Parts: sequence; structure tokens; C-alpha cells
Amino acid sequence: MDEELSLDCHDWEDLRHSFQIAADLCISKMEGVRDDAVWTPTPDRVKAHFNKALPQEGAALDSLICDFQENILPYGTGNGHPRFWGWVHGSGSAAGALGEMLAGFMNSNVGGRDHIANHVERQVIDWCKNIFDFPSSASGILTSGTSMGTIIALNVARNEKADADVQNLGVSASRRLVGYASAEAHGCNTKAFDLLGLGRESLRAIAIDDRFRMKPDMLRDKIAADRTAGLRPFVVIASVGTVNTGAIDDLCAISDICRAEGLWLHIDGAFGGLARLTDRFRGELEAMSMADSIAFDFHKWLHVPYDAGCVIIKDEAAHRAAFSARREYLESTETGLAGGAPWFCDYGPELSRGFRALKVWFTIKAYGIRKLAALIQQNCAQAKNLEAMVLAAPELELCAPTHLNIVCFRMLFDKPPQATDALNKQIVAMLQTQGIAAPSTTTIDGKTVIRVCITNHRTRSEDLALLVSEIRRLGGLIDPQV
Repeated sequence: MDEELSLDCHDWEDLRHSFQIAADLCISKMEGVRDDAVWTPTPDRVKAHFNKALPQEGAALDSLICDFQENILPYGTGNGHPRFWGWVHGSGSAAGALGEMLAGFMNSNVGGRDHIANHVERQVIDWCKNIFDFPSSASGILTSGTSMGTIIALNVARNEKADADVQNLGVSASRRLVGYASAEAHGCNTKAFDLLGLGRESLRAIAIDDRFRMKPDMLRDKIAADRTAGLRPFVVIASVGTVNTGAIDDLCAISDICRAEGLWLHIDGAFGGLARLTDRFRGELEAMSMADSIAFDFHKWLHVPYDAGCVIIKDEAAHRAAFSARREYLESTETGLAGGAPWFCDYGPELSRGFRALKVWFTIKAYGIRKLAALIQQNCAQAKNLEAMVLAAPELELCAPTHLNIVCFRMLFDKPPQATDALNKQIVAMLQTQGIAAPSTTTIDGKTVIRVCITNHRTRSEDLALLVSEIRRLGGLIDPQV
């Protein structure tokens, strides 16, 4: 008989040594992140390195670690750097990275069965229910992020609010289902409507006020118009922290409308929802507890490594009914490994699920929720300081009110609007390619603006002062008239 194979190593001490080298590389990278460029473009030679044929034979781990050190580690997104403020990228943490590595060693499938990973995830979900003042009877599941959490929540809402058995017969069995969100709401909501067979046009975009919040009176009018047209309104999606400006919809007014109209209230709290942890925003976000479901991310403002999101749903029975469809080979038992009901596959579309909860558990346990909340509040204070710097600079224009942690502004040029837009885009590109800082751009009231979103626990006030100084310098370089 031929020798039977295994992936285990022959020398466990060598394996320990390899892991020590790898860990030291990553810790050194984290330790020196402030001294690095914020972002380093991947050179063509490195891109070519990843165009090689499928390996037929294995390589030593130490050689792969060297490859990682030379060709992978230097060319990440840069979101660990204190001056990375683009989009809404979390900065990660050492404790979360350790949890991620340990979860990889355990290699747990958290779709179900009776093992410890399920209990860790249930504890994390219980903590989340506590954060948002949901009842202990509520359910939840960890996801890749708010996009998947939204799909899960809207699937439950669709099944509950349709006037037919759409779960079994399809959405065509019901009157056309329509929902509502702010014109500033995240694009994942539109995708969810598409994937659930509702159609993208069935998600109505409701006009916003001067604080970029959904207008409740416009919402009420649109619901009435849709009912008159013979359609079936079923859900309102309220935003807590829109991606463009950080706006928070009027949750109390929207909740009142949902109760009066019999609609499901879902909250997209992808990053802004966790501001509820702070003294500054706890009162304003108290009404989050009125929602039927909330989706949010740990990998943004709680500094858990990607990916880690969550959705919690107030009606556990409705949640389980929407997804529990196990075949005979997945039957639960009272005892043994097949115990532990309900399984997490009863609350979402995936049977195979990684042990995401461990890195969340490590992060919260290592730093404590008070410190994590203080960091959120610190970022919001930093945003207000940046706003003040913008207002004090005559060359800069504030383009939206700063409520949470996002500041939208632009450099003024004595040029037509289209040229001014192009120059602001150029400034952002120069900041990024020169490794100075990484804001992003967006469009506010038809203008291209520089958008700074601070979800970084390493950011200091001097980083923001440097940003303003560099924007003014670069603006002068590309337009000598400034």
C-alpha cells in the first residue's frame, strides 16, 4: 500500500518558528504603521508575480512568508493607517487579528450542531441585543456585513408583510410589494430588493431635508400614493449614518409612521448604529429599539478585522420561519454532536459559516465596550474639529453639516464648476498616490467634494491638521491662482 498522506508537518518546531516569524512581521507592520505611506500602489512587477500557473508542488512555509513580506504585505488598502479616511473602512486591531487566527485554527463550521463556537456567537448576539435594547427573545446572526444582514432582514419582512405565501409561491403571488428609504440610503438596499425578486424600482427613494435626512411627510405621502395605486407597502429602511454625510434619519417620526401603517421598520446602522454606545448620541439613537430589525458592522467602528457584520431581528419566530428548511441529513438530535438546536443555518441562507464571532469576542473582551465607545466619541469630536478648520480656511468650503464622523468639503477655485470638480478629484488622487492621506470623493448637491470619514482609532488631531495643510498646498500647486 502506498504511503498515506496528510497535510500535517514533519517538524512541529519548524511550524512554530514559521508562525513566530509571520506574527512578528505583522506586529512590526502594525507597530510602524504611522511611519508608512498611507497607500502604496501595487507595482506592475508585483501584479505580474500573481499571473503564474497553478502550482503542482508545494513550497516551504518560510519561503511563502518571504513572498508575503515582499509582494503582499506592503500593498494593502492602507486602512490601518491613521490618515486613512476613505469610504467607511475600519482600521482593525491586534486583539481582533488574534481572534481571527485562533478561529482559523479551530476551523469551526458555525452553521449548526453542538459545539462551543455557537455559544460564543450567541453571547455576541446577546451583547448586541443589549446595546440596542432589543428583548432577550430576539434573534440574530453574524454576517459578512450589513449588505448580507439587510438581505436577511428584508427577506423576513417580505414574508411577514406580503398578502400571500411568497415564501413558497414567489413574490408574484402577492400584490406588488414596495418599500421606502432615504435618497441618501446605501446601495445595498437596492441590491437586496433585486435579489429578493422585488425589483429595484420597488424601493422608493424619499427626498431629504437640509440635514440630508429622509422627510417623514414625503414618506407618508408616498405610502398613501402607493396604496391608492393598489400596491402593498411593507418596509421602511431608516439610515443611522448615511455613507455620504453621516446623516441620521428621524427615527421617532419614521417609527410612528410604520406603526400607523403596519410596516416593518428596518434600520441600516452599518457604522452609525454603534454611536448609540456613546454619551453624545445615546439619546438621539434611543429610538433604534423601536425597529423590527437592525443591521450593522463590527468591522467598521468597532475595529474588528474584516469581515464581521450582524443582523438582529425582534421576532425570532418570523426570523426562523424565513430560513429554517433543513433536510433529513441535517436533522437535530436531543444529545450528541447533532444537538444544539436551533442552528444558525435556521436564521440565514448559509449552512457553511466561519467562526466570525471569535474575533468580535476577542475585540470586545480585550478593550471593553467603554473604551470602544470612547473611541467612537473621539472620532466624532475630531470630525467637529476638522469642520472648524475647514470653516476657518477661506480657500475651503464646507458642503454638508457634520453630525457624526464625516466631513464633506472642497477646495474653491476661480474656475467653472466642472473644472473645480476635476481639480478636487485631482487633489484627492495626489493625496493618495503620494501616500499622504486617503480621503475619498463623493457628490453633494451636484458638486464633487472631498469626503473624510473618521472611523480610525489611530487618528490624532495633528493628522487632520496635516490634511488641511496638504490640501491647501496641493491646491496651490495645481492652480497657481489660489
